[in-house]
Amino acid sequence: MSKFNPPFYPPRARWYSRFLYLGLATRHWPVLGPMRLPKEMTFKGVILGFLIPGLAVQLRGPRFWGTIALSACAVLFLVFIVWLGYPFGNFAFGLLLSIHASGFVYYCSPYLQGREFSHRLIFTLLVLAAIGLGFYLPIQHTIQNHWLMPLRNGGQVIIVAVQRCPASLNHGDWAAFAREDSVFFGPIVGLGGERVDSLTVPEDQWLIHAQYNRRYYHRDMPVFSTASDVVVQSVIVSREEFIGRPFKYWFWRKQILQ
Repeated sequence: MSKFNPPFYPPRARWYSRFLYLGLATRHWPVLGPMRLPKEMTFKGVILGFLIPGLAVQLRGPRFWGTIALSACAVLFLVFIVWLGYPFGNFAFGLLLSIHASGFVYYCSPYLQGREFSHRLIFTLLVLAAIGLGFYLPIQHTIQNHWLMPLRNGGQVIIVAVQRCPASLNHGDWAAFAREDSVFFGPIVGLGGERVDSLTVPEDQWLIHAQYNRRYYHRDMPVFSTASDVVVQSVIVSREEFIGRPFKYWFWRKQILQ
């Protein structure tokens, strides 16, 4: 009996067919994605509301409150920069995070409508954690470690401009240096090759008088003393450890170095 294969007989599946099916399924995800959102929400709105503080309120409306939210976020961020390193600046930064997260949850209210209270609570906590840990914490770390570093000097906070090491530092110049987990901040009192306080400063290095607040220990708990109780320590630092130098003025405040 002769073997006959009709032309309409479907071909057998090849070994790579499962990968083709997976690719086709993945290709349709972006198309089906918007259908899962309520009609009052868009992926563009979700992304912009997550990235820009206060914009989620503007997108959800009314626009009057959205404008107030955007303005409040801008003012709070400015307050955080002006009072960088002070408790008031940290409070403004926390309030900015709160408005941002609350506004985003407000934008997602159509998605939460009709859901149980526990579901809405978990969603709010997840949004707060995502915006705080994934957005605000990296921004704060970048500002305070790569652009503007707040360092406490007695009773005030000195803002140091993070920069490359200059060609030279002279006697009396204030500068900040980092070594492992410690930051040394103080005036230059010795240049390379000089002998100061029974210490010989190596070439291309400096001697600074780093200042610290004295700590007292009570039941194994460190407690800082008053701002006037400051310890001065002589430290030899190198060019590779240089962080930056302080601004003479930070906005309207003159930074008093003493």
